[in-house]
Amino acid sequence: MRRKAVVRVILGGGGLCAVAVLWFVLQMFPLGGSGRGAVVDVKFGDSLSQIATKLHDAGVLASPLAFQIDLALFGDVQVQSGYYDIPQGASFATIRRILGGGPNVAAIGVTPGLTLWEIENQLAQAKGPAFATTFTNLAQQAASVSPYHPNGSLEGLIGPGTYVLTPNETPAALLAAMQASFNALATQMGLTPQTTVEGLNAYQLIIAASIDEKEGYYPSNMPKVARVIFNRLATHDSLQMDSTVLYALHQDGGKVTPLMLQNPSPYNSYRHAGLTPTPICTVSTFSLNAVLHAPVGKWRYFVLINRDGTMAFSDTYAEQLANERLAASRGI
Repeated sequence: MRRKAVVRVILGGGGLCAVAVLWFVLQMFPLGGSGRGAVVDVKFGDSLSQIATKLHDAGVLASPLAFQIDLALFGDVQVQSGYYDIPQGASFATIRRILGGGPNVAAIGVTPGLTLWEIENQLAQAKGPAFATTFTNLAQQAASVSPYHPNGSLEGLIGPGTYVLTPNETPAALLAAMQASFNALATQMGLTPQTTVEGLNAYQLIIAASIDEKEGYYPSNMPKVARVIFNRLATHDSLQMDSTVLYALHQDGGKVTPLMLQNPSPYNSYRHAGLTPTPICTVSTFSLNAVLHAPVGKWRYFVLINRDGTMAFSDTYAEQLANERLAASRGI
């Protein structure tokens, strides 16, 4: 009896081992083979355990544990941060090969303050000039049917975010995603094509928000900058915003020179009263909220007075000059 029990134990253990081995082999080489690609974002500092979980969440592998066992048996891979397009249901060997080869999917980051031409430059570098040119042409066509009735450009009507450019990405699909991102942002902030605030229609509010984005820079400054814009528009004065001059010259930041101020471009808000013809950059929730809910105030001027981004706002030009002297004394 004892011998039979031992035999049963051995057979049972052997059966369990066989099942475990079969399970592991099926994880390594999934039935059905590779499926459609899934994009996985590997962040800097992600551990192999975290990467395995992301692969599981994306449907690339069924068991993170099995993949970690595979790595323990056959050796770890050095994985760089970035985006990876990996077929769902791929073998562990394929997954390790792709991860070890470095990111194979490009991505562009559209941050608030970025212009369309800067986005196009990113696309040209990531997907080639032909892709970027097609994107630009489609953007011009889309502007003609936008519910915001833009002035021939989708500037300001592109939503911020990170856009992953899969191998099969098309300019049309990318543009649609960018417009959808803006529409979601606008909805979140309560902006619709029918919105009016301070006598400005929705498109004009987006223009004002884009100028606020560049001029305020920090969210804490944007509400008062929005009020300065409204106050100057109310008296038909020139906005005199440096960011508009730089936009006309395809420059982002830097000192505005007297020669630049002579530029006859309609975007030069020193020479032309009112808003610029179009927005001058991608807007954020902060700048949109600032123009939709600007605080009450008589401010007409502002200047940076501290390197931490603090601005001083004033009602009169004399006060502005005093603030400019303060800024100069601090080397700003």
